[in-house]
Amino acid sequence: MIDDLRALTGPSAGGFTELLSSLGHSPAPPAGGLGPEVLAPEATTVLAIRHDAGVVMIGDRQATEGYSVANRRMRKVFPADEHAAVAISGTAGLAIDMVRLFQTELEHYEKLEGSRLSLEGKANYLSRMVRGALPMAMQGLVVVPLFAGFDSEDGSGRLFTFDVVGGRYEEIAFGATGSGSREAKSYLRAAYAPGLDTDATVALGLQALVAAAEQDVATSGPDFERGIMPVVVVIDADGYRELDDDEVSEAARLARDEVVR
Repeated sequence: MIDDLRALTGPSAGGFTELLSSLGHSPAPPAGGLGPEVLAPEATTVLAIRHDAGVVMIGDRQATEGYSVANRRMRKVFPADEHAAVAISGTAGLAIDMVRLFQTELEHYEKLEGSRLSLEGKANYLSRMVRGALPMAMQGLVVVPLFAGFDSEDGSGRLFTFDVVGGRYEEIAFGATGSGSREAKSYLRAAYAPGLDTDATVALGLQALVAAAEQDVATSGPDFERGIMPVVVVIDADGYRELDDDEVSEAARLARDEVVR
């Protein structure tokens, strides 16, 4: 059975997506417009910051439909595997499906090859998936991810951003995507400094998210009244770890007090 799968999914055939296609199935929706009257929920702002021990990734929780709130508790940051994370912005349903397919692709590779794909290889594969979604993007259904992980080969965290056509760019300090990304990056350009530890990086990331939420109506900051906190993830030599709401809430209050004066 494994030999049969290798024959279908070798270097010339690609990965799990190509396996599905060869069997007559396609994970991608057919290209075509939804019509001007249909508004698909949009995931808004995610960001990531490198630090001395790895990477911190943060996502707000709000999804919008036009000028309306579609969901206040949407998750936008996910584990790609034990040492990497992927965050999403753009058309929410397609973005979540892309993440699930990406996770499956990585598992599929590991089972067939008996080893994990390198971090750069994972970023390249995600770039290929974004490029494969270009027909949907041409219809206005755009998905733009953010990818980060710990590279065991050089012992550091690495961060990659993407454009809508699948261009992949490694960021040295920080990256953001989504409707509030301009505001978040503006804050980070002014406040970021090399040599931060994990706690300081979490604090800085939450401050940038609060700053984005102050200016961008589609981005939500910490919602203390409803108890809805941003998703905060740390990726380092110990792997992927998500902070619990109590940890995030305490740091988010300090971030809000720092930004909103």
